[in-house]
Amino acid sequence: MGLGSLFGSSAKDAKGEDFAVEKTPEQWKRDLTPAQFHVLREHGTERAGTSLLNHEKRPGAFSCAGCGQELFDAQTKFESGTGWPSFFAPREGAVETSEDRSLFMARTEVHCSRCGGHLGHVFPDGPPPSGLRYCMNGVALTFQPKD
Repeated sequence: MGLGSLFGSSAKDAKGEDFAVEKTPEQWKRDLTPAQFHVLREHGTERAGTSLLNHEKRPGAFSCAGCGQELFDAQTKFESGTGWPSFFAPREGAVETSEDRSLFMARTEVHCSRCGGHLGHVFPDGPPPSGLRYCMNGVALTFQPKD
């Protein structure tokens, strides 16, 4: 099942269940920057190389900019050379995937399991141990350093 509309109370996760965090489009627009809204709620993509999180190397956690759920531990981040923050594994249960057939190709979209926000895509060309590359839009993430 595709994500369908990520707006309002009709949002569903990959299992057809409602997301834990749901807001109207007006609420999302109020709570997010225009760039965050475009990526998280409209499935946009930020320009490669524009996120400060590309250079983040401190211990900590990367969270969803929409709802604050922790998604990736810093030790799973790696330099992919793509211009977007990349990780080889998410936190258990933090993300879900769906098929994305936009741009005339089939890709696997990654979204937050708590609010349904679009984060990026996952590809099978990452490093061990998973062999996966979770290529995320930095604007869809926040970073909390670990003390």
